[in-house]
Amino acid sequence: MMAQPFISLYIPMILHGEDMKKLFLFLMLAALPLLADAQQLKFGYFSYEAALKSVPGYAIAERSMADLRQKYDAEMKRAEDEFNRKYEEFLDGQRDFAPSILKKRQAELQELMEKNVAFKDEANRLLKQAREEAYAPLKARLQAIVKRIGEEQGLAFVLNTDNNAVPFVSAAAGEDITPRIAHLAAQ
Repeated sequence: MMAQPFISLYIPMILHGEDMKKLFLFLMLAALPLLADAQQLKFGYFSYEAALKSVPGYAIAERSMADLRQKYDAEMKRAEDEFNRKYEEFLDGQRDFAPSILKKRQAELQELMEKNVAFKDEANRLLKQAREEAYAPLKARLQAIVKRIGEEQGLAFVLNTDNNAVPFVSAAAGEDITPRIAHLAAQ
């Protein structure tokens, strides 16, 4: 059996998600000086959040998500109030209940609590899914706009500056394409 190089074997096991992105970004930026002698690379950068908010339909998607979240919150509040009411009734009468009734009421409260927790988990899952579905067309449009700008301006790559992923970008080496994205998104 042939031994694999250390880096290819262990790096994917050690780095996940954001760490892998940072490593990739570091390697890209480390390679820039080497490539600078061969040709002058142009790159763009933008704030994904700011650009997404400029896409028509973002406000509608936000409003739709807020309405849906409000409906789920109202239902969760109703279920919580119902549980609290039944729990108070249980506490008020537990001294007077026969042991079998006490056990039955405890089981009912336990079942109600489990249903409420399950509903809350399902509501959160459905809200996340609805959010992904609501924003998918907006994100696809934004991706197409970024690709178009990159191709038109001959950019080697485009960086997303959100979440402090790129703490510094030289305006001399890169170009902020956020205003151009907003302009194209508005069309």
